[in-house]
Amino acid sequence: MLNFNQLRAFYHAAKSQNFTQAAKELFITQPAITAQINALENNCKLTLFKKKGRRLYLTYEGRVLYEHVCKVFEYEKTIEKSMSGMLKLSEGLLRLGTTKTYARFLMPSLISHFHKAHPHIKIVVNEGTSKDMILDLIEFKNDVAVTSRVVTVEEVSFTPFRREELVLILSPSHPLTAYESISFEQLLREPILMKETGSGTRKEVNALFEANSCVPNILMESGNTELIKQLVMQGEGLAFLVNVAVAQEISDKKLATVRLRGHNPSLEVFIAYLKNQQLSPPARALVDMLEQLRTGDTPPHDIGTLVGKILATKVHKL
Repeated sequence: MLNFNQLRAFYHAAKSQNFTQAAKELFITQPAITAQINALENNCKLTLFKKKGRRLYLTYEGRVLYEHVCKVFEYEKTIEKSMSGMLKLSEGLLRLGTTKTYARFLMPSLISHFHKAHPHIKIVVNEGTSKDMILDLIEFKNDVAVTSRVVTVEEVSFTPFRREELVLILSPSHPLTAYESISFEQLLREPILMKETGSGTRKEVNALFEANSCVPNILMESGNTELIKQLVMQGEGLAFLVNVAVAQEISDKKLATVRLRGHNPSLEVFIAYLKNQQLSPPARALVDMLEQLRTGDTPPHDIGTLVGKILATKVHKL
């Protein structure tokens, strides 16, 4: 079996053709170099050097070995450069899990600003329900997840990130738009379009009905927020969605919203990652950025501006 300490001693000795110089480069004694090369020659049963006076010559076998060893230690430099690059974020991979809603309305801004700071980091975004994203952390499919806590898993750390308002949406032509607010009894008469099981929104809406000892009249459930919005626009039912997902349609009067009297439903979003696993440098950089954005007061459309200011401050300090 090859001994890399012996090969390293041989490489430096062959390159300088001088045992003393090789010893200086490796910060060891000249007898130590001699011992390593003697051990290498004994192990491979080949003579690698010949001496004539004070001069040192490579044998044919030594020259062949040197050509191979040069490639080994050149590749070692490549490995060291790559490892240093990953540590300094000049290369690397970040696997980020999030909900489909956040993937559309939050992640473009976050990813854009993250890439400005770390342009050589490749990002893979995995979308799904909050439950799926949490379970994917355990399976090492995600490094970090931005999601609600639909399940509590011992291995996963949850840091509060944002609280999103859940709004009740309906068609602008719906009779309930005549009210500034409606009672829960009025809501019970309406068909509900639900987010899919496993989503944070579904969990919160289920909890809302359970707290009122009621069962929702579910017309349809889907993980497709756009489909739910389109059906609500067509008057097919009512739905609860996070405000960030419907703000534009409400502004454009394609959707309407009405307050549910006595209730102010919301969805808490968390930064999630495994407790007992060291984060990769890209994941650590993202978590640090997200933790600086931890506020319930920053409107979603202003997050990009806030991220930019944080990164600009970091660059200025450097």
